[in-house]
Amino acid sequence: MKRLSDRSLGLVGLGLAALIIWRATLIQDSFIQDPLGPRAFPNVLALVIALSSLYFLLRPDEEPHWPPFAKLFEIAMAVACMVAYAQFLPIVGFVIATAVAAAYLAWRLDATPLRAAIAGVGISVGIYVVFHLVLGLSLARGPWGF
Repeated sequence: MKRLSDRSLGLVGLGLAALIIWRATLIQDSFIQDPLGPRAFPNVLALVIALSSLYFLLRPDEEPHWPPFAKLFEIAMAVACMVAYAQFLPIVGFVIATAVAAAYLAWRLDATPLRAAIAGVGISVGIYVVFHLVLGLSLARGPWGF
């Protein structure tokens, strides 16, 4: 079957757009609202997704050359790392969760374990200093207060 990948993505995208539109209809109006209302952004997002999905359905590319299973597993592990990061962020705080996630991702991008750990800590502390200390933005606090 030629061009199955793009058409499958197009069908999934149309389903996602329909789901977003349906869920947007369930948003209740608040007593304070702007002229567009709370449903405008989800509906515009759904429209963009639907138009992009139609393009994939109507003008698919040639079937791609998929990477071997090992590379797909690497991608899945990076996604799992980001999901775990989101889950642990409120529990252990921004600095620790970001250091661990950044170190893991740096290691998977072929850094040595020591350099990956240094990169993870440096990225985490650097972002914390800029966003929390300099800009005064609130970041998730861990059990140690940072």
